[in-house]
Amino acid sequence: MKRRGFTLVEVLVALAVVAIALLALTRAASVQVQSFDGLRERTLAGWVAANVVTETRLASAFPATGRSDGRTTFGGREWRWQRDVQATADAEIRRIDVRVYAGASNEPSASLSGFAGTALTP
Repeated sequence: MKRRGFTLVEVLVALAVVAIALLALTRAASVQVQSFDGLRERTLAGWVAANVVTETRLASAFPATGRSDGRTTFGGREWRWQRDVQATADAEIRRIDVRVYAGASNEPSASLSGFAGTALTP
């Protein structure tokens, strides 16, 4: 009598192949989630930097030079920012550099430069 079906070795090999494939899919999904988190952080930090530059422009058409920092909550997260206002070659224009940090991080998540001054207003 001839038996039909799979041997135990064949079943174990098939299970090993499926397990390896599932591990690879899990790893790929994990990498995608981490990439998405990084992209989300940089996007939100960029918006915070844009807000700081805009608030600086709105507060004064010709901001004073110097460095300042602050904290804000945006997108459900805490952010630290540093603003550096510098004079330029044109006496009527100031350069505004903003760096934004996520939480207690020492590396900026985003940075943005902008300009303000009496020569730029209509």
